[in-house]
Amino acid sequence: MLFVSAIKASLLIQKWYRRYMARLEVRRRYTWTIFQTLEYAGEQDQVKLYNFFNALLTHIPQTEREVDPTNSKNASLENLNLEFDDESPDEEYYEPEEKRKLSHYQLEYPYTEKALIQLIEIFRKHRHYRLPPKDVADILKRSIIYLKKLPNVNVASTGITKQLTVCGDLHGKFDDLLVILHKNGLPSADNPYIFNGDFVDRGKRGLEVFLILLLCLLAIPGAVYLNRGNHEDIIMNQRYGFIREVQSKYKKNHEKLLRLIEGVYRYLPLGTIVNNKVLIVHGGISDITDLDMIKGLDRGRYVSLLRPPLTDSSAPGAEVIDKLEWKQVFDILWSDPQENKGCIPNSLRGAGTYFGPDVTKKFLAENKLQYIVRSHECKPDGYEVCHNNSVITIFSASNYYEVGSNNGAYLKLMGPELDTHFVQYMANAGRRKLNLYQRMGLVESGACKELKMQIMNNRMRLEEAFAEADPESTGHISITQWCVALEEITGLQLPWRMLKDKLVTVDADTNKVKYQTTFDVKNEKLNSVQGAHSVVETLYRNKSSLEAIFHIIDKDKSGYISLDEFSDACNLIKRFMPCPMTQEQLQEICKLMDLNKDGQVDLNEFLESFRMVDPQSRQKYSTESPEANHETPKNDAKVKVVENAVNQKVNGTAKPNEDTNNDIRVQVDIHPKIEINGSDRQESLTVQKTNVQMSPVLSSRRGSQI
Repeated sequence: MLFVSAIKASLLIQKWYRRYMARLEVRRRYTWTIFQTLEYAGEQDQVKLYNFFNALLTHIPQTEREVDPTNSKNASLENLNLEFDDESPDEEYYEPEEKRKLSHYQLEYPYTEKALIQLIEIFRKHRHYRLPPKDVADILKRSIIYLKKLPNVNVASTGITKQLTVCGDLHGKFDDLLVILHKNGLPSADNPYIFNGDFVDRGKRGLEVFLILLLCLLAIPGAVYLNRGNHEDIIMNQRYGFIREVQSKYKKNHEKLLRLIEGVYRYLPLGTIVNNKVLIVHGGISDITDLDMIKGLDRGRYVSLLRPPLTDSSAPGAEVIDKLEWKQVFDILWSDPQENKGCIPNSLRGAGTYFGPDVTKKFLAENKLQYIVRSHECKPDGYEVCHNNSVITIFSASNYYEVGSNNGAYLKLMGPELDTHFVQYMANAGRRKLNLYQRMGLVESGACKELKMQIMNNRMRLEEAFAEADPESTGHISITQWCVALEEITGLQLPWRMLKDKLVTVDADTNKVKYQTTFDVKNEKLNSVQGAHSVVETLYRNKSSLEAIFHIIDKDKSGYISLDEFSDACNLIKRFMPCPMTQEQLQEICKLMDLNKDGQVDLNEFLESFRMVDPQSRQKYSTESPEANHETPKNDAKVKVVENAVNQKVNGTAKPNEDTNNDIRVQVDIHPKIEINGSDRQESLTVQKTNVQMSPVLSSRRGSQI
């Protein structure tokens, strides 16, 4: 009898444990879904944004089109002779003795393994140490010269070394790089490495990661192979943090260093083939990937894949980009595998393709390869195998979304047959003592914080949707109505019903949602996975594109946009993006941008109009401004920007032209003034870019016009 009771007790414990683990797994899965959905939505926004402005720059003619020097084929060579200002280290970070020792460190060419080890130790012990800008520039210059000599697709072998290590995305995680080098050893002739792109962005120490990898490349020739990733792109860096990192670390010299970094990007090889059996690329393939074409193209022309040179072929120094060739590069840097057969556009990222197992099988057979190793996607375990063991994903940045969110991993290819061996790790030692429940709580909290930020960025439209669902203004709507509104407005396909307890208050008596609690935010800083900056704010920080558009519209080069010039520009755009806007409505938009009401729009007003449409910027102004708690004066220029505005939505569909069969749609919402505490307050002009379609070059469906 006692034995039977013991068995029942053990079975009951097992049942409880399985339920507990099942609940944790559900939490882990929806948390992962939140992080990944937000990440891909950010990348999609970035691609759509530049498609839109490329369309503007393409369709508005210029009488005198200037060649962008960064798009010049010889730009990196022109930047090799630069002078740099001295940037002494900040006194507050170092003790006198410590500063003296650091000042004695000199990095001289030729670089040695000893110098490499010393620099790694300095970066490890002194997080605020800044290598002198001249030394940074020297590494970058010599890397450009070295990389230019390499083929588009590197060739590596385990014939002598017997093994080779492949590392995936590091994304500025210097601690992960230290873990890899500690566990697996420094690169050497007997211990070669392939680093498969995405060295920078998101992490805080991308520059240190980048410099150490380049120093390994130069100090130990033949021991390190670097592949280009989709974040080795200056436009991606503008959104995801690397440019801000360089600007903060080298305040006086960041522009010169960034030009050299851009030169390094353009000459990074696009992939590596090991033993003529394994292809290693950052993203993947598509159904039109042609290795011979990739091997033969001039990779130095592709400064940024998101902003190809938009120049006339007759202009001096201009380059004509073969769009089919450009798409080959785009697909191998941006694509992801899928379980379904075929090849379709990557709708989540907005660029590249999803390629199925049949596409992989055909590609491997045509090129006599065994399997593909790629990165580009964060995986909970740091790696994943799919397509009948024909595609391996390796991701080396642990704690990518949040501390404890995922392991990092690297792959060892062993022997002549390249047998695979995975090594997992987690860089943050301080959290290793936390149990599974505690780690899950931290990750879940981080995911909900990211999601709250997306909700706050769409607050105005959500409030309108909630009000429409609650015509009697009870303050309550059904859970289903709340879920539908969140999914439609944010565009995020998430398990909202499951997440409701984390995001909103549900009335226990009526089982209805108190929808205003959706916008309750605790006193904690919301940091976005994408770098805590919305699309429009990032665009405002990167003024060059807007300035180019401003100068295009300003035909007489007076420094001001007149109503006639604005109308002419809109009429030109309407040829390609027709919309039912009247001349009076166009005049109203121009007046909205004229903040000081002098009848003209200068560059500052043009940029300010874009900044003001960003909900995050408005929220920051209202909470941090000294005048935040005071009523905004009625005659404030920022308030009057939408005076007398009316609700309006504009949807236009482009007619196919010789370059594309894709539609371009633009939606503009102009919100009316509203009453707050008895005084008139105005809401800002909101520009939605969610309907802008991908350019034909970014589309991966076979048969698209390119």
